[in-house]
Formats: sequence, C-alpha cells, structure tokens
Amino acid sequence: MTMSCLRFRFLLVLCCVFASSFLMIKALVVGHADCRPDQIQALLQFKNEFESRACNQTDYFNGVRCDNATGAVTKLQLPSSCFTGTLKPNSILFGFHHLGYLNLSHNNFTSSSLPSGLSNLNRLQVLSLSSNGFIGQVPSSFSILTKLAKLDLSHNELTGGFQLVQNLTKLSILDLSYNQFSGSIPSTLLMMPFLSSLDLRGNHLTGPIEVSNTSSSRLEHLFLGHNHFDGKILEPISKLTTLKDLVLSFINVSDPIDLKLFSSLKSLLNLELSGNIISATSISSDPDVPPKLNRLMMKNCNISEFPKFLKTLQNLERLELSNNRIKGKVPEWLWSLPRLSIVSLSNNSFNGFDGSAQVLGNSSVTMLDFSLNAFTGPLHAPPLSIRLFLASSNSFTGDIPLSTCKRSSLEALDLSYNNLSGSIPQCLSKLKIVNLRRNNLQGSIPDTFYSNSLLQTLDVGYNQISGKLPRSLVNCSFLRFLSVEHNNIKDVFPFWLKVLPDLQVLTLHSNTFYGPLGFPELRILDISENNFTGRLSPDYFVNWSVSSNKMYGDGKMYMGDYTDTLYSYFYALDLKYKGLLLEYEKVNTFYVAIDFSANRLSGQIPESIGLLTTLIALNLSNNSFTGQIPMSFANVTQLESLDLSCNKLSGYIPQELGSLSFLAYINVSHNQLMGEIPKGTQISGQPKSSFEGNAGLCGLPLHETCSDTSAPPTQRQKQEDDQEEKEVMNWKGVAIGYWPGVLFGLPIGHIVALYKPEWLFKIIGRPDRGRNR
Repeated sequence: MTMSCLRFRFLLVLCCVFASSFLMIKALVVGHADCRPDQIQALLQFKNEFESRACNQTDYFNGVRCDNATGAVTKLQLPSSCFTGTLKPNSILFGFHHLGYLNLSHNNFTSSSLPSGLSNLNRLQVLSLSSNGFIGQVPSSFSILTKLAKLDLSHNELTGGFQLVQNLTKLSILDLSYNQFSGSIPSTLLMMPFLSSLDLRGNHLTGPIEVSNTSSSRLEHLFLGHNHFDGKILEPISKLTTLKDLVLSFINVSDPIDLKLFSSLKSLLNLELSGNIISATSISSDPDVPPKLNRLMMKNCNISEFPKFLKTLQNLERLELSNNRIKGKVPEWLWSLPRLSIVSLSNNSFNGFDGSAQVLGNSSVTMLDFSLNAFTGPLHAPPLSIRLFLASSNSFTGDIPLSTCKRSSLEALDLSYNNLSGSIPQCLSKLKIVNLRRNNLQGSIPDTFYSNSLLQTLDVGYNQISGKLPRSLVNCSFLRFLSVEHNNIKDVFPFWLKVLPDLQVLTLHSNTFYGPLGFPELRILDISENNFTGRLSPDYFVNWSVSSNKMYGDGKMYMGDYTDTLYSYFYALDLKYKGLLLEYEKVNTFYVAIDFSANRLSGQIPESIGLLTTLIALNLSNNSFTGQIPMSFANVTQLESLDLSCNKLSGYIPQELGSLSFLAYINVSHNQLMGEIPKGTQISGQPKSSFEGNAGLCGLPLHETCSDTSAPPTQRQKQEDDQEEKEVMNWKGVAIGYWPGVLFGLPIGHIVALYKPEWLFKIIGRPDRGRNR
C-alpha cells in the first residue's frame, strides 16, 4: 500500500472523528437550548479535568439546567461514579457564578481537600458533596454561602467543629454525618431559625448538649447516632418538642436510658435507641412513651424481657428487638396491633408463640424475622400479607406448611438451618428468594419454573435432594445465585444455564456431577468434589463476566437479593478459603472465587487465569493438572488464597508469586515442582506443609538448602523463554480483540494536534515492536 493511500485513509479517519465530535456538541446544544455555547464548552472543559471514562456524556448533561433568560448554568448534578481525580483550587467549576444547585455526590475526588473556591458560588441554595473522599477541614470561607438552604457533606473524612455553619442562617437541612468532626454540639446549632433536619451521625462528638429557648427551634429530624457522648444529652433533647425523628443509636452514654425522658415529645414518630442500655424499669413497667410512635428500634439493648408498653402503641408499624436476651414466648397481643407491618425478633432466645397455630396468619405483618432463636415444633403458617418471612437457625420440624404457597405477596422465604423434612414446595417460581439450606428435605427440585419467573436466589444446599437439576430453571432470567451443594444430585454440568444473563454464583459442591466443564461466566463457581473430567482450554477464563456492583452503607458491595427502603436480605455462602471451609454471611460482588478441587481435571492450568484481576481465591487441588504454574499469576494482584496441591505440576514456582502482597495462603504440596521457593514476606511465612511432597524443591520454609545445581541457569532460562513464548501465543486472541480500541482511542488527541501518519503506521503496522514496551 502506498504512503499517499495511507495518508488518504488517515485523513478520512480524522474527518470521521471531527464529524462525530461536531455532531456530539451540536446534539448537546440542541438538547440544552437554554444554555449558552460558552457554558456548554466550559462544562466539557470541567469534565476533562478528571478521569471520566465511566461518565456517559448524555448522563452528564442530563444533570445540567440553564437559565432561560441568561443562558447561564444554574444547576449541575453529576451522575454517581462519574469523576475520579482531584478537585483543583483553580477548577473551571468555580466560574459558574450563577449556580444555585450543585450536586457532586458519590464521585471519587481522591484525597482532595475542599477547595475554598466553592465559596465563589455565592448563589448556591443546595450544595451536596457527599461520598467523595474529601479530607481535612472545611474552609472558613464556606461561611459566606449565606443563601444555602441545604448542605450535605456526609460520608467524607472531614474534620473540625461547627464554626463554619454559624452564619448560614437560612439552612433547613444540614448533613455532616460519617465524617471526623469532633467536639460538642453548640446550642446555637440546634436553635438555627429554619433548621428542620440535622444529621451528625458517625462522628467523634462528645457531650454535654445545652439547649435554651427551645420555643425558637424548628428541628423535626435529629440524628446523633454512632458518636461518643460522655455527658448528659438526653434531658436537653427532650425539650425539643417539635421532634418527629430522633436517632440516638450507639451514642455510648454511660447510664441506662429511661424511656420516660421522651414522654414530652408528643409529635415523635420515630425513636431509635439501638446499641444503648435501656433501663429495666422502662421495659417492665408502662412508661408514658410518645403515643404516636410508628417506628421503634431497640436492637442490641441488653433487654431480657418483652417490653409491655408496646401494647399501648396502636400506631406502631415497625418494631426492632433483635440481638437482645429475651426469653420465653412471643405474646399473642403483639400480632393484634392494627398497623404493625415489620417485626424483627432475631437473635434472642424465644422458644414459641402464645396462642394458637394460626396466631401469625391473621396479623397485618408484611416482613417478619425471627431467625436465630430457639423455636421448636412445626412451623407456623405465615401472615396472609407476608412479603419477607425469615425463620432460619431454629429447630423447626415437620413439613413446610402448604399455606406458604398460598401467600400471594410472598417474595423472600428463608427457612435455612432447621430440621424441616418432606419435599420442596411447588411454588418456588413466584418467589424472589428461596433459602432452604441445611434441612432434611428429600425428593427432587420441582421442575415448575415458568417463563419470566422472578426467582433470584435458590439455595437448597446440604439436604438430601436427588434427581437432576430442573431444566425449567432456564426460565428464571433473573437468577443470580444457585446452590445445590452437598446433595445427591446426579447430572452433567448444566451447560444450559449459560443463557441466564445475571447468574453470578453457582455451587455444585459434593454431588455426583460428571462429564466436561462448561461456561465460566460467573463471579463464584464451586464445583468441587464431583466427577468432572477433561481439560480447560487456554482461553477458558477470557470471557469471565464482570457485572455491575452495588454499594451499600458500610462501603462494601454485595450481591444483595432483596433490598428496599425498609429491609435488606443478603444470602450466605460456604467457600473454601485459606484451607478452611468458611461461611460468608454476605457475598461480595467485587471479587471472583473459583473452587474446582477434588475432581478429575487434567491438562495445563490456562494462562488466561491472569485476566482475573479480582480473583481472591483459587482452589484447583486434588486433580491431575500437569505442566507449569502459569507466570500470568503475577497479574492476579488481589489473590489471597491459592491451593494447587495434589496435582502433577512440574517446573519451577514463578518468582512473581513472591510479589503478590495479598497472598496470605498458598499450598503447592504434593506435586513435581523443583528449584528454589520464591522469596517474599507472604511466601516465607507459610508452613512447611505447603511445599512438602515436591522432591526437587528447596529453600525456606523447607529445610533443604538450594545448591548451585538445583536449578541450572541455562535450563531455567530456556524454560522461562518457552513459558513466555507460550504465554504470548495464548494471549494473542485477547490482545487482538482488545488493543485496537485502545490504540485508536488513547492517542487520538495527539494525532489530531501533531498529524504524524508515519508514527501511526509504526504502531498499527508493526505490533511486534511494542510487545515489551
């Protein structure tokens, strides 16, 4: 091909790029007709200040509003996880002087201080900067933002006191929760003339609190939980008679809380006291609690008897008494409270229910959790309008009530860790969550899953289930979690499950599955202790899927199946990790775990294992794998547990394993490995048993010292060269599909500016020269 022809094609590419950019900007201008072109351009420049590949251009501008008269930007709301980087003091953002609404929440301004330039935006009425990783003190210049009605700085690492808000007299909502603020709460803060909501949870605040002239207070929502108050704060708070929400969970006061202190709060609807000690007299007597209460949270309060005063709360909708020491039977009158909807009695010592077997069935409860107690006998029929029914970790016996299938509203059913027997109900298809783990259920899984089933989780592990996996599971397009481990199922690998788009966890552990392995597009795959055979292809892990993550309040990501504004349910999983079989109460979505142990797999471990950068646990032990340990393990930087024991692996242990900083457990015993064990803190701390059974290994922690002849340099160099060549060949398929997009995408700005087609030709025409760069 001639150089002139190449130049022509290159110019054609540039024209397409320019045309695409022009059309994009034109679309933005048309879509925001009220915005001046210079404001659009400034917004694009602001976006370019950060790493924003995760920021969809359309979503970014969906949060933009401009004044229809002046064309100036008046509102900017970034999408979540849009920006990564540092919010610089000279950011173009601070030139949008007409902004009245600015929301930058849920981004990642790593280790940034709050720029004082934000005070230039003196027309702001709403400023939300939560969940961004901001550090340090809030600039004193914030005090000139006197038009602010809402200020949200929650979930950062900010420090200091409350001087910054003294001049913000128009504030209606102030949220400084989950930071590092310290000191006491000034009375002026509680008495601000328009303040209706104050959230200071999760800081390092201390007491006491002084309250004077409460008649001027308009405070309705006060959240002070998870602090370290060391003084008298309850009595001053009881004078804030306009309160509707009061959250005092885990405030570490030294004296037991007397519920009578809240009798003056006649408008109070929500009272949260979890994590504090409640006085025994408050529980045993009938204190004059606020009569309008519809939400009462008292978990972890060391309560030993059922509170009698609850009988008077006819407006009560939600009751939380979990993690206490309450014994005996649940009183029958509880279920007659007319508006009661959500009840959690988990982790106590209840052993039964007062009244007949139908006592639950006639109640208005929609979410009921009495797991982790001492209930015995047959399981009671759930309430008629039940949505979530959790009765795990008790000693219920007998069959699962047939009436369970007649509850048309039921979405989540957890009867795990009981002694239930009989067969599995036929109505699974209409539920979202089914957890029947660790019972004595028999028969087969019903083959009754209809099209468009809502099922997301099915766990029947550790029962006596037989037969085959029901093929109608292919109709469960929302299925994410499937566990049938420790049963008597005899079947081939369920290749047909590949059609399920959301399946992330599949555990077939300890059954009689047989034949070759199928698709790997999962987060967690446990097929250990079966009869699987065959080899894994070199590209076996290339298409391992990576799905979206959901962030929860504790800063972690889970595959939570059932969540709404009132209740969340997370499923558990047994996973062999660091040589131990552990139960994970919440299954994280940000990692990959693989257990293929105790099968009859053979061949080499695929080099494509190096693509699983979020892999934390890999167990390939007790198989017949041969060949060398892949050098691509060096790319699996998050790896914490690696078990390759009891195989037929040969060659050297890659030195790169010694640099994996998170590798806390490694076991390569009983193979045919040779040479020196890699040096490194994580490796040298392993027990001798992790390397024994390899006649050719030497070095710590083994007693055998390495001689000069243990690993001839020429032989070793040839082995490593052969390994590298094989690695390159195996990864070519991945590179061919991935790198052209990067090569065209990343340098395009330099190409446009400099126009060097020869340079472009070298990159595209000679990829072999870039392999070691």
